[in-house]
Amino acid sequence: MSIEVVSVNKVYGNQKALDAISFSVDKGQVVGFLGPNGAGKSTMMKILTGFIKPTDGAVFVNGIDILKNPIEAQKSIGYLPEHNPLYLDMYVREFLQFQASIYKVEKIAIEKTILKVGLEAEAHKKINQLSKGYQQRVGLAAAILHNPKVLILDEPTTGLDPNQLLEIRTLIKELGKEKTVLFSTHIMQEVEAVCDRVIILKKGKLLIDKPIKELQKKNQQIIEVTFDYKVEEQFIKRLPNLVSYKNNYDTTWVLTFTTDDDMRATVFDFAQENGLKILGLNTKNQQLESLFREVTS
Repeated sequence: MSIEVVSVNKVYGNQKALDAISFSVDKGQVVGFLGPNGAGKSTMMKILTGFIKPTDGAVFVNGIDILKNPIEAQKSIGYLPEHNPLYLDMYVREFLQFQASIYKVEKIAIEKTILKVGLEAEAHKKINQLSKGYQQRVGLAAAILHNPKVLILDEPTTGLDPNQLLEIRTLIKELGKEKTVLFSTHIMQEVEAVCDRVIILKKGKLLIDKPIKELQKKNQQIIEVTFDYKVEEQFIKRLPNLVSYKNNYDTTWVLTFTTDDDMRATVFDFAQENGLKILGLNTKNQQLESLFREVTS
């Protein structure tokens, strides 16, 4: 296991920030770490990096007990905190050279990293001259400079424009092929596009830990259909896989199904069998954002 968390609790005074959290992550996985504000995400990430200690529990990174041997564990961790700490008066390349000296990384790695995160046109500038998006790239460059086995990214796409966001998304997916990546975000589209798995916290408790594909398979399918004539409820109830229904207007129904099959064909068949015409039909699947709202509200 690249990351193993066993029954971790963290208490601040009378407040329990983390409550018996356990999970593990294998190499080559990109895991979305989600939860509303105050859920305990950043606290867990700080514990994983050895920045703070849990009240009790155990944490292992690449098989190393981070509580007993934090320095050794930290050598294989790349960390981009939420509030990306940078030396703003330093030049980009100068800052990365400073980081490289700490990790004892060869200079060639600096240029490779600059290219990898798309900073080649900005490397000669001072960090305080960069946009927030490019400053975020500098933080990401510092996190991957020493080629860590585990990447922990707290809101890595903050401040990026759509083009930059796509580039960083592609980079994270590429890094995830050879590293373990754990990152938090409030952008659900990012999770669906990048992650293999989702962990959702609420008030310090782990609510969901599942592969993204499994969550997508369980998405509810919602169809809004308008017929040319009013349909009685007793007929609507005969539709297969129907879990709920609502008559919005005289001839319009909102139908919710729990199946992976596309139920539009079934609704069309239902209309034909009952001598009806379909005047309008809209369909959508419950996305991760809806699930997130449902479990954390």
